[in-house]
Amino acid sequence: MLEVLSELSHWLVGFASSEWAIVVMAVVAFVESIFSPFPPDPILIAASIFNPEMAIVFAAIVTVASVAGALVGYWLGDRFGRPVLDRFVSVQKVEQVEIMFDKYGTWAIIFAAVSPVPYKVFAVTAGAMDMRLKPFIIASLIGRGARMFFWAVPILLFGETALELIETRGLLLGSIAGGATLAAFVLYLLYVRIRRRRADASQYATQSDTH
Repeated sequence: MLEVLSELSHWLVGFASSEWAIVVMAVVAFVESIFSPFPPDPILIAASIFNPEMAIVFAAIVTVASVAGALVGYWLGDRFGRPVLDRFVSVQKVEQVEIMFDKYGTWAIIFAAVSPVPYKVFAVTAGAMDMRLKPFIIASLIGRGARMFFWAVPILLFGETALELIETRGLLLGSIAGGATLAAFVLYLLYVRIRRRRADASQYATQSDTH
């Protein structure tokens, strides 16, 4: 099964130098946000290497297509609720995602959109848990955009040199990007916690003064 998936992935990347590159990468990004196991990153990188001056345009197209697919997932969650998740994802994973939503809200979407975790599961869960649509779209655009432009900008600036860096340091670069996102996530949580403590302390002081 893994061999078949690998061959399909290479076949999709083969379109990177063709006139169908934009269509294929848009379709891959759209479908990946609903159910496909193939991320759009490889074909985005390959197409950008063949046409560096279009790298930013490619990244924008992939970002929009990916978020559009996520909106389909959101609709499925909103329409069919938890059962649609239970059909394709283990109960344990669904519960973990729901816990993240309860604790972190919009930041859970940003983290899922920019990291290797299954963004599609978060999209469907957002609909199932009645997350407001506007914050979902904004968070998805931020997360997906950060991930796609992370590849596109260096290729635009450095061309094939960027490819060598991605090939030799891709894991390191991805780890740095993920670490930076996680650090921002943690800092935000600390900020929220400090604000809550100050608000609670202020409310307690006000109540003490009234008595």
